[in-house]
Amino acid sequence: MNPQLLLNNIRGVLTRLEDSIIFALLERAQFKCNQKIYQPACWPEPESRESIMGFLLRETEKSHALLRRYTSPDEHPFCQGLPAPILPELRFDENPLRPNQVNLNHTIRSLYEERIIPFICQPGDDSQYGSSAVCDVHCLQTLSRRIHYGKFVAECKYRDETDAFLEPLQRGDREALHRLITDERTEQQVLQRVKRKAVSYGGGGKVSPGSEGSLGIEPEKVAEVYRQWIIPLTKQVEVLY
Repeated sequence: MNPQLLLNNIRGVLTRLEDSIIFALLERAQFKCNQKIYQPACWPEPESRESIMGFLLRETEKSHALLRRYTSPDEHPFCQGLPAPILPELRFDENPLRPNQVNLNHTIRSLYEERIIPFICQPGDDSQYGSSAVCDVHCLQTLSRRIHYGKFVAECKYRDETDAFLEPLQRGDREALHRLITDERTEQQVLQRVKRKAVSYGGGGKVSPGSEGSLGIEPEKVAEVYRQWIIPLTKQVEVLY
């Protein structure tokens, strides 16, 4: 089997991405919601009528596209019309994924701006628009990579249990596929591990937003982001793939 589809390798990637996501959420929670950065009307950027955060996201992806980030099978851009790479093309002969167009970034961005930010950040406006937007771009890119890695998980599960998947695939039965890919025991282990890491990385437990030395977010909320959004979206990617 392709090494990228070995269960231990997949778990290793997902565990490393946990660290990146937890740190990214903790960093963003230092600042208030700052809803202005998500509103196009508050940003005089006539080229695209984007928000402050959307402008930074697009400009970041443009530079990353030039360096062929989005030619990798585990990377998915949020923006359309990105430039072609200036570096020579890489061949991904070892790519184990089937050709597909699954990209949930539009959903990820909407949920992030409308649900996750109000959930992890204190309400209000502290004028830290640039710092907040920089954190947002990092959060979104990391969340996207983790959620879309569900394609590798799905391919691994399909190859391990092909017979179980064939009938629901032929029927187009998404509910049956969802049941097949769900492992509640593993999900609970992930939630417990994420909470432990958040306790460690965030200073040892519940903290007071804005207090010196704290990152301003409760570990329970980090685990809840996984429970409410990251895990369900990952399973949606798996079913669609």
